[in-house]
Amino acid sequence: MRRFISVACEGETLGATLDEADGATGLLIVSGGNEIRSGAHRGMADLAQRLAATGTPVFRYDRRGVGDSSGDNSGFLSAEPDLVAAAAAFRSAAPHLTRVVGFGNCDAASTLALFGRSAGIDRIILANPWVIEPVDDLPPAAAIRARYAERLRDPATWRRAVSGQVSLTKLFKGLRRVVAAKTETQAPLATQVLSALDDWRDDVVIVLASGDATAIGFAAAYRGGASVTRLATASHSFAGAENAAALYAAIATAVAFRHPDEGQDPER
Repeated sequence: MRRFISVACEGETLGATLDEADGATGLLIVSGGNEIRSGAHRGMADLAQRLAATGTPVFRYDRRGVGDSSGDNSGFLSAEPDLVAAAAAFRSAAPHLTRVVGFGNCDAASTLALFGRSAGIDRIILANPWVIEPVDDLPPAAAIRARYAERLRDPATWRRAVSGQVSLTKLFKGLRRVVAAKTETQAPLATQVLSALDDWRDDVVIVLASGDATAIGFAAAYRGGASVTRLATASHSFAGAENAAALYAAIATAVAFRHPDEGQDPER
């Protein structure tokens, strides 16, 4: 059964949804950007319904200033109180929970990496974590390199260049960005998020859309040893039935996983 819950957060109210189930491990879904808790094309609502049907309770919420929540939207770096309040409300609404796993895409993934411990979350699943501080209107240099490598291997690119169908202005602008990237230092946001990931050790799973610019930018910066699942898609939000099924499988596996020293959950 799905029910709606109001969550108090620093004088404001968060709109939240609980898909109920009997499992002792629950999934807390954090929304990224200005996206409401149902997700792009209702992707997160559908994911929650599917997981609940197999025994995993799922809690979703809108951070302040987004969707059904009151207050001002101050961005993901100010969303720690929202995450803490949502996690507490989840445990209160589902008192049989013994373990909470957090999931977020894009800057919601970064929110979980930075503040998940404060919220008492046991494990995190991060999709396409946001570690980019844009300096212009171009994608991250790593994404540009990947795209150019792909295009330069394609004979059709050279035919379009000869015929004038390829913009030389855009080509040289992108190449300058790639060359300049060789001397770039790691952005403060990337340093902050990657340092936070060190504290999660074996309690983090990373899911990357292989053709997504945000995911490519993260992969270029990340040197940790967390489990990484790469899905063959360029869709940042894992749109489409095939991508949604692959994301569901990755999340279901991560939710079910328990370290040997944790013992076994009799309800999972």
